[in-house]
Amino acid sequence: MSYDIRLVKLVSGEMVVGNYVGSDIEEPAILQAMPTQQGTQMVLLPYGYPFDQEMQGKIAQSHVLFEYQNCPEELKTKYIEAKTNISLSSGGLDLSGMGGAGGGLDLG
Repeated sequence: MSYDIRLVKLVSGEMVVGNYVGSDIEEPAILQAMPTQQGTQMVLLPYGYPFDQEMQGKIAQSHVLFEYQNCPEELKTKYIEAKTNISLSSGGLDLSGMGGAGGGLDLG
């Protein structure tokens, strides 16, 4: 299966990563910042969490406010791993160089 993974911000302000199919974001996952003692870490959860435990459903393009030009490769990898339950790499996701307040991404 081919994935066209994109990172978007919805009109509600939520950051979502998902597979772009036609004009919809399918199998969306929400990206949430979580403050920790080590800095800010990001958590990748199914969009319907806690009621939906799996990434399913779709979001219409009309609900997208902004599409990020680039989606970090590590985020794409973690999304595919979460979606397929297949581990593609052992490295962590570090977004410290993206202007965030330190810390890497713990998407596990």
